[in-house]
Amino acid sequence: MSRLLRRDGTPPVPTRELTVRSADGARIHVEVHGRDGAPAVVLAHGWTCSTRFWDAQIRDLAADHRVVVYDQRGHGASPAVDRAGCSTDALADDLEAVLAATLEPGERAVLGGHSMGGMTIMAAARRDGLREHAAAVLLCSTGSSRLPAESVVVPMRAGAVRTRATRAILVASAPLGPVTPITRRVLKYATMGAGSAPERVETCARIVHACPRKARAAWGRVLADLDLDAGVRELRVPTAVIAGTADRLTPIGHARAIAAALPDGLGLTELTGLGHMTPVEAPEAVTAKLRELVTAYLPAGADAGAGAGAKTHASASASAGTGTDGTATAEKEEVA
Repeated sequence: MSRLLRRDGTPPVPTRELTVRSADGARIHVEVHGRDGAPAVVLAHGWTCSTRFWDAQIRDLAADHRVVVYDQRGHGASPAVDRAGCSTDALADDLEAVLAATLEPGERAVLGGHSMGGMTIMAAARRDGLREHAAAVLLCSTGSSRLPAESVVVPMRAGAVRTRATRAILVASAPLGPVTPITRRVLKYATMGAGSAPERVETCARIVHACPRKARAAWGRVLADLDLDAGVRELRVPTAVIAGTADRLTPIGHARAIAAALPDGLGLTELTGLGHMTPVEAPEAVTAKLRELVTAYLPAGADAGAGAGAKTHASASASAGTGTDGTATAEKEEVA
C-alpha cells in the first residue's frame, strides 16, 4: 500500500511505486515521492531495514525534492533471492537498475546510503551507472571491511572470541519474535544510543523485526566477509560521511577511516552519543546534510527543461488514479 505523506498546509505528496528488474532478474520494489522534475535524492537502506527506515527524510524532503527509496533484495516488498543472489555485486546491480529506472539519461542525484546501503554505494563505485548519475553521496553509519572484528556489540575484549561471537550474531537465522519490552531493549543496546527516544526505538524495532529471518542471515553472511576498501578509494564523487559516536555495529573508527580514504571527501559529521540508526535517531541532522549536498551539487532549477526527471515507462502496468477522497493514488509500474 502506498503512503500519502501529509504536511501541514500542503496537499498530500503522491507516491509512485515501481517494480524494477535487476541484472539477474531479481525484482526490486521502488517508491518515488514528490514532484517530477524536482532535485532527486536516492536513498538505500541498511541490513534488516526497508523503505520505512527513510520515512522521516521522505516527509521532509518530498515537499521540494523527488525522493527515490527502494527495498534491498529480500527486504520489505522486494522478494527473497537464493544465497547466490546475495553479494555486494548484486547490491551494485540493484542500485544501477534503480537509477536507470527513475532518472533520465545523464540526470544526476544525491545518493544516500545507511549501513548496508552505504556499502551498496561503495560496491557500485566503479559502475558506469553510479558515475553517470551521482552528483554527491552521503554515507551514514557504515563500514567497508572487518565488521566482525571491530564491532563492539558483544561486550568483551577485542580478539578472536569476540570476532567469532559477532560473526555468529550476523549469520544467525533464529526468528526475532514479536516486538516486546525485552526485544526493544536488546535492539536499543545493539543499534541505538542510550538517549534515543522511545518512539524512535519502537520504529526501529518494528522495521527490523519485520525483516525475514532468511534474508537477515543471508545478508549477514555477506557483511561478515565484507571487503569494500577498494570501493571507498574508487568513489570519485563528492562524499560526506555521518555517524554516531556510540555506534556499536560499525563503530566510529569505520567512519573516520572511510572519510580519510575518500578521493573527494567532504568530511565527517560525528553525532555525539548516537548509535547506528542515525537516520531515525537524528533525522534532522541526516536530512539537513542531504539538503546541503543538493544545494551544493545539483544545479539550481534542476527541473528546468521539458520533462526533466519525469521518467516514463512504456511497460507501466497501471497509471495514477484518484481515490474516493480526491487524493492521488499510487502509480504501479514494472520496469524490465
